[in-house]
Amino acid sequence: MLDNSPPRPAENITCSRSHTGNGGANPYAHLLERLHGFDENIYNIQTLGKEKVSRLPHCIRVLLESAVRNCDGFLVTEVDVERILEWDTLVNKKTNRNTGPLDVPFIPARVILQDFTGVPCVVDLAAMRDAMVKLGSDPLKINPKVPVDLVIDHSVQVDKARSKDAVAYNEEIEMHRNSERFSFLKWAAKTFSQMLIVPPGSGIVHQVNLEYLARVVVTRNGVCFPDSLVGTDSHTTMIDGLGIVGWGVGGIEAEATMLGQPISMTLPPVLGVRLVGRLNPACTTTDLVLHVVRILRTRGVVDHFVEFFGEACATLSAPDRATLANMSPEFGATIGYFPPDEMTLKYLLSTGRSAGEVEKIKAYLLQQGMFRTYDKSEPEVSYTDVLEVDLSKIEPCVAGPKRPQDEVLLRNLKKEFIASLSAPTGFKGFGLKSEAVSCRVPLTFQGKTYELRQGSVVIAAITSCTNTSNPSVMVGAGLLARKAVELGLSVAPYIKTSLSPGSHVVQRYLEAAGLLQALEKLGFYLAGNRNFEGRVHPLTRANYLASPPLCVAFAIAGRVDIDFETEPLGIGTNGKEVFLRDIWPSPATVSEVVETVLLPSLFMEAYQNIQQGNESWRKLEAPEGALLKWPTNSTYIHRPPFFESLTVELDLMEPITKARCLLLLGDSITTDHISPAGRIEKNSPAGRYLLAKGVTLYRESHTPLIIIAEQPIKIRVDLIAYKLKYMCESGKEYGCGSSRDWAAKGVALLGVKAVIAESYERIHRSNLVGMGVLPLQFLEGESACSLGITGMEEFSIDLTIVGVNATVPVQLGDGRQFTAKCRLQTKVELEYFRNGGILQYVIRKAAAESSV
Repeated sequence: MLDNSPPRPAENITCSRSHTGNGGANPYAHLLERLHGFDENIYNIQTLGKEKVSRLPHCIRVLLESAVRNCDGFLVTEVDVERILEWDTLVNKKTNRNTGPLDVPFIPARVILQDFTGVPCVVDLAAMRDAMVKLGSDPLKINPKVPVDLVIDHSVQVDKARSKDAVAYNEEIEMHRNSERFSFLKWAAKTFSQMLIVPPGSGIVHQVNLEYLARVVVTRNGVCFPDSLVGTDSHTTMIDGLGIVGWGVGGIEAEATMLGQPISMTLPPVLGVRLVGRLNPACTTTDLVLHVVRILRTRGVVDHFVEFFGEACATLSAPDRATLANMSPEFGATIGYFPPDEMTLKYLLSTGRSAGEVEKIKAYLLQQGMFRTYDKSEPEVSYTDVLEVDLSKIEPCVAGPKRPQDEVLLRNLKKEFIASLSAPTGFKGFGLKSEAVSCRVPLTFQGKTYELRQGSVVIAAITSCTNTSNPSVMVGAGLLARKAVELGLSVAPYIKTSLSPGSHVVQRYLEAAGLLQALEKLGFYLAGNRNFEGRVHPLTRANYLASPPLCVAFAIAGRVDIDFETEPLGIGTNGKEVFLRDIWPSPATVSEVVETVLLPSLFMEAYQNIQQGNESWRKLEAPEGALLKWPTNSTYIHRPPFFESLTVELDLMEPITKARCLLLLGDSITTDHISPAGRIEKNSPAGRYLLAKGVTLYRESHTPLIIIAEQPIKIRVDLIAYKLKYMCESGKEYGCGSSRDWAAKGVALLGVKAVIAESYERIHRSNLVGMGVLPLQFLEGESACSLGITGMEEFSIDLTIVGVNATVPVQLGDGRQFTAKCRLQTKVELEYFRNGGILQYVIRKAAAESSV
């Protein structure tokens, strides 16, 4: 059968590690059978007990298959397989009180990186090779053991907007600013096996993953198995919408996975979310997403898998599902999973995957009992709990002004925004005085004077894969823009508008539909997936997430304190008022356009030469050799100091004695607060450092990142003690937000040995462990406040009694004592901590193997 799909290198790689782990005999080899109608084999998990397997959530079945296929008695044991198979009993029925921690290994099919978090990973790999040489071992032992795809997507900045040549200009500037980093990545692609670099300008990592890299079913060494992955971005979960289990991990953990270490995880509870009803015509998928984020964040799903089911799933396209899955970090779950079904296969065909490939995928899923049909013949799946969401009751909404879980109904936005201005400072308040609330500021721009006030829109960006991967909302934005232009509406020129599609396909179908011109005429409210205070721009303190059509509408209106039902967007050329309802496209119109222009050929053309990059990328020179020649004057690429004192022998664990508090913080401290991304202010310590080096525009390196770490963005810091920087204390949701591993690396390099918080965001807790920082948690109902801790105390902890989920006494210098829970969740994490971090553990292991 002719295969017209573009080459997908990740599948064509032969892994150095076999599918049976370290090569030991697989006790489940008897489960191998021929895939019906094909030459490949599969490990049929239904042979373990069809009735039992059919009651498992589909996402747990993927974990089970991985454990069965990789079982070698070393990385994965039969006990691990039995634990996953007995999930319904051990996790769901709460009968595991005496079985110990239910940790299991997971070996994903691949790893995906983006450049912002990926470059530090590759830098660490290069430094690990140096460490191997220092220990007298073979540096080539440090090589990826699974396919790794790194998509360069976090480097471009909007220097030029509202111009036809904006993309070319911004990409040219991007190459100039980042040539050193890009050259380093080209070196990495040459020297590290199984590493694919997708050049800049190709799209956003999660959308490229969805449209191009994703397989659903992988064939390797003659065996078919479910595609799965971990990535160094919290929104890796977007791929869950395509029926592929994937989630974000810290960069440190990703490196260990690349180097052959399984993901060590606690068997999760699985919340089933039953979707019923249909969205009303005034709503978009974005409204559904923001609504679900709010209810799941309120419900509490941290450390849970979420699996969507119900008849309404059949009404959601794969991009609709991916939009919802993308926001899993915002609602707090590890994954937001849609099992594969006919809609999945339809998407694969529509994006250029070959008919033969899709036929094999369906055959595999059916034979494994992993294909969802949503009919009454399907066995009932057992979930930890079930939550129902009625799509028909969802209303148009936005989220903000500071957090993505704070849903605001569109009809209430004006009232709530005005109230937030004078409300006490908090997640929904800015604490402004009356004179600041009523402030008016004249702005002269391009020879014309405008008036800015509280609520004026100054940035309107249609960006991020959350929205731009979804043709329905992008076409909806284009149709709304076209109608607005026809009626004579426009966007004020001082509003910084931008359209940043997640892949070239978006531009192609907007052009094919004749909608790009209208969007450009309006020139181009925040439509991305991050709106933490200060993330978008340090001066825009109120930031709202909205669907792309609403983003265009707010840009036209020029303000957020507007009631779209009673107030017009503007005055048309005929002198009449134009309301949002006058230009809002119907779902039928949107669907008709999408069906007409979204052809497989668009995807095939966009991705055919994706690995080659543009001319500037092709001309870029890269170093040679297995060991990196570290540049001496670079502000980007430095050898990290993590392994300078590393020895083969494991150091004795020393107690934390008389540590002082570096930071005492409140709730919802994000990784942006801990290690800010975005603009570096000139007068900040990091800014002064870079200016002294002659650098005016900058991406990342560990030296200024150490300076940036704990340089807060207007957060309430109760105490900063500058003596011994050994402890941090926080409230709930410490480390929420991006998966940025530098929020843990910077803390470790500042000398912090332990963090005590009321709760942690999943990825950041893992990152702390990976850096050898001990995560401790106040007992239920306790906090720094309730215990009377001021931050001025000395803290001592006996690390010899630290264990998995153990309770640990914390001794204070004034004689008081309290008990905290150790958040090391698995035996593997305990080993990482004892070794001083996950990378130190891997190096010692590789050095030991090299000496055999």
